[in-house]
Amino acid sequence: MHVSPASLALSRRNALAALAGAGAATLLGAGTASARPSTAAATVCATAFPSAETERLRLATVFRGSDFITTARYAPAGTAITIQVTATDGVLPTLHIGLYDNLHDVVAQRTPRTYTLASGNNTITDPYGGPVYLRLPGDGEQARVTFTSGTVKLPTFALGRTTESQFQELVDSSTTSEYVELTSPHAIITVSRNNFLPYRNEDHGQLMKLVESLIASHAAVAGLDGSSALHSRKAGPYHFNEVTKVPTGVGAYATHYFNAFPAAYLDRLITVEGVRNRGWGFYHELGHLHQQFACRPSGLTEVSVNIYSLAVQRIFGQTSNLLTVNATTGLNWFQTALPKLGTAGLSFATSFGAYEKLVSLRQLELAFGTGIWPRLHKLIREENPQSDWQTQDALRWTNFATYTSRITGYDLTDFYVDKWAYPIDTDGKAALAALNLPTPPVDPSPLTD
Repeated sequence: MHVSPASLALSRRNALAALAGAGAATLLGAGTASARPSTAAATVCATAFPSAETERLRLATVFRGSDFITTARYAPAGTAITIQVTATDGVLPTLHIGLYDNLHDVVAQRTPRTYTLASGNNTITDPYGGPVYLRLPGDGEQARVTFTSGTVKLPTFALGRTTESQFQELVDSSTTSEYVELTSPHAIITVSRNNFLPYRNEDHGQLMKLVESLIASHAAVAGLDGSSALHSRKAGPYHFNEVTKVPTGVGAYATHYFNAFPAAYLDRLITVEGVRNRGWGFYHELGHLHQQFACRPSGLTEVSVNIYSLAVQRIFGQTSNLLTVNATTGLNWFQTALPKLGTAGLSFATSFGAYEKLVSLRQLELAFGTGIWPRLHKLIREENPQSDWQTQDALRWTNFATYTSRITGYDLTDFYVDKWAYPIDTDGKAALAALNLPTPPVDPSPLTD
């Protein structure tokens, strides 16, 4: 569920930011866990990378991803914390305390609290407390932030930097922190300590490698292949965090800056078996952060997002969800959808369920290969078509149909309009006809896995 890029030059600082990625902060003196009180000073050397909105515009996505820099520190509620800041290249970071939680009962805790930092000494008291993050938008500039007093260690597993034994000792010794964090080059997972403890005995190195694999799979579908600066992967991490509640009837959600998961979903977010075998919701919500606005009409929001989910199922060796047999009908989703195609009175919006709608996109993959999606994403980034959010949904249906026709090299009017009853309006049909493309040699509509 989900609640015109500038030309980019790959400068030295771009390269630094790309190398830093989610690891844009280096923690000094934080590599070894200790049973001693965790209030000792800790220094974060932060490297700037483009802001979340800058990256959203470059990638042409609907949502901003995260641009947080982790600190492995936790600020207790109502405690004065002191911070020493050195803006090495003249750019100052901002400090953020707490998590995004759109439905929190306390309105002030629905977003992290933001504190402007000055060079030199800073003293901050946050009324609620929480994990501490930095933001440093820019192009490779450096800043040094030392937490001199007041904060405590946030038990953090950093892939490739923290051993399992070090992490487990941190979990045992850093009990003041109400949260635990798992990090890797492209991910931050933040969950409450109490709800983490039942799953603490996982192999967290293996877990975060799986998370990196699924994020890489999404990047591949989105054509983020590094062939140019425009097509490089998103700067900074994606943030997955536990929230107090989700909307009624929803298992998790996606919005600007983060993916939200309730405690009931943690068995599929922070366990190896869950991520590898039962993580469809995880794959789906991350997919929303890769969807591009120009070709995402409202009627495809919960459909095209699952091209990313299907790709992860393939790399993890899972059976496609489209082959799941419905207990009521005894049929899979191909078998229930295909007899409807081309029938009188058919409506894509109302005649099909969500998985049946996804069958249409899988048929495009079967006919033309999974490479159509990377090409689609890249072409959208390159041409950057614009539309108004509230008034031009029909244009986004047209964009989806015309861009996929251009990419495949075939006129897909029959497939979209006549077989699947996509709501392509008169202007959209005219735009498809104006492409003057040949009929595809293979009709995608009968194809199945």
